[in-house]
This record gives sequence, C-alpha cells and structure tokens, in this order.
Amino acid sequence: MRIGIIGAAALIMVSLLNGGCASMQETKPASGRHHFKQEVKVTAKLDYLLYVPEEVPTAGTKWPLMLFLHGAGERGDDLALVKRNGPPKLVAEGKDFPFIIASPQCPKDIAWSNPTQVIALNALVDELVATYPIDESRIYLTGLSMGGSGTWTLAAAYPQRFAAISPICGSGNRMDARYLTQVPIWVFHGAKDKVVPIGMSQEMVDALKKKGSDVKFTLYPDTGHNSWIEAYNNPALYEWFLQHKR
Repeated sequence: MRIGIIGAAALIMVSLLNGGCASMQETKPASGRHHFKQEVKVTAKLDYLLYVPEEVPTAGTKWPLMLFLHGAGERGDDLALVKRNGPPKLVAEGKDFPFIIASPQCPKDIAWSNPTQVIALNALVDELVATYPIDESRIYLTGLSMGGSGTWTLAAAYPQRFAAISPICGSGNRMDARYLTQVPIWVFHGAKDKVVPIGMSQEMVDALKKKGSDVKFTLYPDTGHNSWIEAYNNPALYEWFLQHKR
C-alpha cells in the first residue's frame, strides 16, 4: 500500500521558563531580577509524502519508521519536488523498502535546522506513531544537504527518539556531539563537494570520536555535492539501519 500526499498539523505546548516581564501597574516597577513563565501555543504544520509497505496491514505487526529530510531545492508547497532525490525518488521508481517512510516538505525560505521546524518534525513523528503501526524503538532519521544539517540538529534535540541516523553532505554544530554519543551514526560526503565542504562532516565526525562515538564515515573521493545518489543507492545503508534498535 502506498499513500501519497498527506497533511499533518500538530499543536504543541511550549513553556518559556526565563525572561523579563513588567506587568501593567499603577506603581513604578522595581529594578532588578524578575521571572516570567507562560504557556504559548504553537501550531506546527507540515505536508508530507508517506510510503507504506504492502505488508503493513498485517494485524499486530509494528514497523520501523524512516524520516527523510530533503534538501534546500525541494522547499515550498509542491510535494512533487520531494520526489527528486533520496528514498522518495526510489519509491517513485518502484523500489520497495522495509520501512514506513515519511518525507515532509520544508516551507519556502526556512531551513530544517530552524527551531520551529525542529519542533514541527518532532510533532510529526508523534503524529505518525499515534496513527500508524510504528515500532518506537526503530525510528530512523536521514537527510541530504539542508536535510543533512536538519538530521544533525533534530537528532541532537531529541537523541532518545532515534535508533540510528545518517546525515548526508550536511553541516552540523560540533558542540552537539555531546548529545549524540549514544546514537549510531553513518555519515556520507563527497570529497569534491563545493556546496557543503567535506570539512563540515569531518568536523562532526572528529568531535564525535573525541566523545567516544563509534561513528561511521564514508567519503566518496570523486563525488561532488550529490553524494546522496551513491549513499541512497547503497543497500548496505538500509541493512545498517535495521541492525539498530533503541
């Protein structure tokens, strides 16, 4: 069973724990330290493609979930763009996968690593888990270019959520390595990448190794920015994902 365009909207409660606030008072407010706390409602809305293997309707069976994050060129409101690269492209070409695959689309002029998008993606995973027969111990995350950066950021924000991640030609924040030491990671990059230099991935890999992570790093010596083609065409990547369970 393959399901095409699906929209997701989730309402998230966010607590702002610190900040300054001076309420309207008749008397002059005192200078010094003040405290502000208030619940703020945020609406997180994402359109996404969903792939569901034919076998999923089997009663009582839980399935792994793969969350795929596209690159900057696929942003907007045309979901067909998401099929340009990665697993959605392979699905459109007829490839079968042993995962439920969710491929959301990032709005125009914003990146996956933006805090609002990180919250929205986590809410989407909550929605998928509540709606479909997903094994929460086998949730995998991957993305390319801007989606590779989003993979680093989302995993660092919610490291207990993912059983394994694979960022492809994406930049990360080496300070996030401390949050990812217990997450299995396989990084891919092209040595001739002029859009996201190889050093972006190397810096993350080095930071992770210093923290004791057993991170895998595959470098394609003759490949430019589109290293995702070789990575996602490699059956070993999907076999590697399935070896991991949280």
